[in-house]
Amino acid sequence: MNTSNKSHRIVVLDTETTGMNREGGPTYLNHRIIEIGAVEIIDRKLTGRHFHVYIKPNREIQPDAITVHGITDEFLLDKPDYKEIHQEFLEFIDGAELVAHNAPFDVGFMDYEFSMLDPAIGKTADHCQITDTLAMAKRMPNMPSRKT
Repeated sequence: MNTSNKSHRIVVLDTETTGMNREGGPTYLNHRIIEIGAVEIIDRKLTGRHFHVYIKPNREIQPDAITVHGITDEFLLDKPDYKEIHQEFLEFIDGAELVAHNAPFDVGFMDYEFSMLDPAIGKTADHCQITDTLAMAKRMPNMPSRKT
């Protein structure tokens, strides 16, 4: 039981991207985030605060990525660039425990966006604690799986 007066702030996050690098190197290389969705939880309760944005990637979305998320190049034409939303996003996640399923994927893309904007921003882990629910699930081998 937490007896301190400090609230525990969690941000649950998911991203969608233009696709993945399949030519060697990092998954995020030459790709961009096109959607960020995040909700805030304090002391295990949804607060009603959220962050959601579509982002113009200034590059084409891979067809297989469109199949996954349904977001098209045309839809994103009038959306802001990442640099336009960065400060608000960083303020939203700063100091929180960031929870994501397959967090290395999302965080890799976030770190890539940060580095392209300004390397001085640092990495996501410099701004918040990261929890990967996929890694947690893999540590529970007796959990049922939909995979056969």
